[in-house]
Amino acid sequence: MTDTPSAGPRRVSLPFHVSHPVVGMVHLPPLQGAPGEHLPTEDILAAAESDAEALHRAGVDGILVENFGDAPFFPADVPPETVAAITLAVDRVRRAVPLPVGVNVLRNDAAAAVGIAAVTGAEFIRVNVHVGTAWTDQGPLEGRAYRTLRLRKALGHPCAILADVHVKHATPVPGESLEAAASDTWHRGLADALVVSGVGTGHATDPDRMARVARAVPHAPLWVGSGVTEETISTLWHHASGFIVGSALQEGGRAGGRVDVERATRFMGVVQERRALG
Repeated sequence: MTDTPSAGPRRVSLPFHVSHPVVGMVHLPPLQGAPGEHLPTEDILAAAESDAEALHRAGVDGILVENFGDAPFFPADVPPETVAAITLAVDRVRRAVPLPVGVNVLRNDAAAAVGIAAVTGAEFIRVNVHVGTAWTDQGPLEGRAYRTLRLRKALGHPCAILADVHVKHATPVPGESLEAAASDTWHRGLADALVVSGVGTGHATDPDRMARVARAVPHAPLWVGSGVTEETISTLWHHASGFIVGSALQEGGRAGGRVDVERATRFMGVVQERRALG
């Protein structure tokens, strides 16, 4: 059985005040130095601002900025030019829209995310591997919760940590159950919310996996991290505290595209109808 600390730091509350908030993705194009780089920095920032404004018009409750176009990703510490570019993008988005804004530095640079949040005032971060080990296309990723929590405290900016459990595009270590990973991420990694996803970007999240995590850590806010659509959101609603949505709100329903305000507005209409049902 996983042992759990009897007491610890207070959790950081997520900055949302509605039932089942929806966080829309701003997927940044390839940044300076990435193999696919093709746009000047100002064009990247303008696109981020435009996507954020489109998401705001559609009615989302928050925005998550991510260096989605930077594949292949650095496994952990990204270079300074990437940190600088994401910082500019997050700042631009925060100035453009009156919504909570978060940051995810792919593939797993939580320290950079905390630093960017502290400098820009972003309210939350997403961490792909917060505790334990995952095998990925970048090789093994090691959770560094010990570093992330201490850095957050040292910088004095209480950004909420949304941590994935058995993150997408990865294979957990042999013998590690979903329930044990969720318990360790919540109790020992001191994440502020847990994220459950499908096997990859845009892939549907299995409601059974959500239910298993909810039973393992019933007090943890539980977010859906991939594959949410107008058709599937009702099947995930019961166990979910919130949704991180990218592909369903973007042109053609494909990750990495520009935000399609009509698709996003229609999606949020379904969310509002579901909220009304209680």
